[in-house]
This record gives sequence, structure tokens and C-alpha cells, in this order.
Amino acid sequence: MSQSSQKPAPPLMILACSGASNVGQLSNQAAVELTREGFGQMFCLAAIGAHLPKFVNYAQKVPSMVAIDGCSVGCIRAILERAEVSLRNYVVLTELGFAKNMNSNLEKADIEKVKRAVRTGMKSSTVFPTPSPSGSGCCGS
Repeated sequence: MSQSSQKPAPPLMILACSGASNVGQLSNQAAVELTREGFGQMFCLAAIGAHLPKFVNYAQKVPSMVAIDGCSVGCIRAILERAEVSLRNYVVLTELGFAKNMNSNLEKADIEKVKRAVRTGMKSSTVFPTPSPSGSGCCGS
């Protein structure tokens, strides 16, 4: 296959906590912005949690992933473990110094801090080269 006819590699899969607390919403907003900026592509964590085969299969095979959990409860970690998906490139916002609360007024500086942490972590992480299924984007579409 010639260089020009090869399919592009799937983008970095971004899984974000979307919990009701500030850190859940901060995780989600950072993932939205990273996707808009072309850093990666958000993926449907709920579909993996529901064990929908297409989504679990895609998550198991995607070569590059980052999971942004809001707090030490570790919902993403637990969802991936139950779906038998390897946890790679894991960021926990409370470990970055954010205090968990129910304030949903997000500060731009906090969103930027999370995005920097994700970008920095990905530069120093190993990417696992595994085959990718067809389809990309949110929810494997």
C-alpha cells in the first residue's frame, strides 16, 4: 500500500469523567476543548460502561488513550477494568491539587491546567501500537 493510500492512524482516545462535581465537569470540559483543538477525540465512556461490544472492542484496540478522572473514586478506572480495557495515560484531577466540591462554575485557568497536564503526560507516555477497528470519533462512529 502506498504512503498516500494508507488510512490515517485513529486519533488519541479521550475518556473523561462527567460526574456532577466540579472535578467531573472540569474533566469533561478539558476533554471537549482538547477535542476541539485537535489533540484527540472524546469517546463515549457510557457505552463502554454499558458493555456495548462495538465500543468495548474499539477501546481495547485503540493505540492511544488518555483517561481523565475527576477524583480518587476512579469511575473511569473501574469502567475500563470491568470492560477489560487497559488503562493507559491516567490523570486524576484531585491529584493535581483540585479540591472536589459541588461548584459548577469552572475557571478557564483550571481548564487550562488540566489540558496542560494531559498534554504533558502524553508526551512522556508510551503509546501501545495495536490494530485499530474501522470507524473513529465519538461512540465509534
